[in-house]
Amino acid sequence: MSKKGKMATSLEYGAVKILLGFAAIAPRSWIYGVMHAVSSLFYHASKKRRKITIDNLEHAFPELGREEVEKLSKDVYTELSVTASDILLMLAGRLDIDEMVINKDEALEQFNWLKAHGGNGVIFLAAHYSNWELSALFASRHGFPMTVIGRRGDNHLIDERIVIPFRTRYGNQTVYKKKAGIAMLRTLKKGGMVGLLIDQKVNKENGFLVPFFGRDAFTTHSIATLKLKADPIIIPATMLRVKPGHYRFVFGEIIAYKAEDIPDEEGKLFAMSRRYNQALEEIIRVQPAQWFWMHDRWNKRV
Repeated sequence: MSKKGKMATSLEYGAVKILLGFAAIAPRSWIYGVMHAVSSLFYHASKKRRKITIDNLEHAFPELGREEVEKLSKDVYTELSVTASDILLMLAGRLDIDEMVINKDEALEQFNWLKAHGGNGVIFLAAHYSNWELSALFASRHGFPMTVIGRRGDNHLIDERIVIPFRTRYGNQTVYKKKAGIAMLRTLKKGGMVGLLIDQKVNKENGFLVPFFGRDAFTTHSIATLKLKADPIIIPATMLRVKPGHYRFVFGEIIAYKAEDIPDEEGKLFAMSRRYNQALEEIIRVQPAQWFWMHDRWNKRV
């Protein structure tokens, strides 16, 4: 890392520490207000990102008019500001995880059932939807730790001193993508649980073009591969925000599909991955503003 890189890393880390200090003492309404102002500023200042958001929404919801799409695009940034505020408050210890999940008992019943019936392990299909950090933290706090797959952060100080300790505080294991395949398979063979956000673009070596909201997007085939190898339970799961600081843990239907009608393996992987993308679509359509539409998901450059 260059000297300039080290300085930038330290400055970014310092800024985050200051932000966390603010989140620890400021009235909650201030935190939500400040984050909303920042997101609104970014929406208007970043023409490129705003254009990507609107373009993605227009393709995904062709039935909506231009004014409806623009309103929804603003709502996307507003919802992201609430997610950021809630995560800051969680990091500052000002939101209790159990109090955040309004259907706590129902969710724990589902986890107990999955643990009892998931002899080959469980994979939770998830996305950058609403508060994606809360699901694994809630599960691990109640004795259901997961192997959570993520990418290495751009700032190693923030990653090592803030993000990873936050994600692993109750026993979760964070694994970076390069070692994800082996880690997931080991976890599943022990009857464990894996959490995977599958809405991000991957390269050609790790996936292929699969329809998602009506357009082809590079999609991981790792879940389909694991399903064929280890036959774990595959279930969509997400936190649906009902209001700031309060969420409903929503589980979709178990996806048992193994494309038995398709003879070749590549065809199986494609069909199964398409089914998983369809499950994500169903989740996102419930409250589309809570998904990360500013991500250039359909960019086919690899």
